[in-house]
Amino acid sequence: MAAISEQLQLAREAKKLTIHQVAEVTKIRTDHLRALEEGNFDVFSAPVYIKGFVRTYATLLKLDVPKIMAGLDEELGRKDKFHEPPPLSDQSRGILDFITLQFSKLNRRKATIAITGVVALILIIMIISALSNRKTTDPSAGITPGVYHSGQSGETLPLPAPKR
Repeated sequence: MAAISEQLQLAREAKKLTIHQVAEVTKIRTDHLRALEEGNFDVFSAPVYIKGFVRTYATLLKLDVPKIMAGLDEELGRKDKFHEPPPLSDQSRGILDFITLQFSKLNRRKATIAITGVVALILIIMIISALSNRKTTDPSAGITPGVYHSGQSGETLPLPAPKR
């Protein structure tokens, strides 16, 4: 099987496209396109650029993109510069990591609207519950009237001092 660089160059030539025409359509610099067709991946600082450019280029040339990308991964895997870095820790990811990842994917605006709706619904339920449990009868209906009993305790209030 031909290298990815050869497949890209042969497909471009079969479609009778120049490097400049491809660069104009894909917005990829001509020196990067030449490097891709030559298989000179050392020009790029990270494999993410190579993968993105190859995907765009292969899509323009109407090649089998998944097959091209698989071949590119194989080619890049052979180069020391583009190996995947080792994981930062040996710890497996737990449930907290999963939950944090899911929260990071939330659309903040939609989440705020949803939370506001839930809080409003809870408040409405609480108000309805309080109103339905409220007694509708007179709270003093069962109380008998009080009777005044004069106290004979002998204690009286002192008289105010005369004004001069």
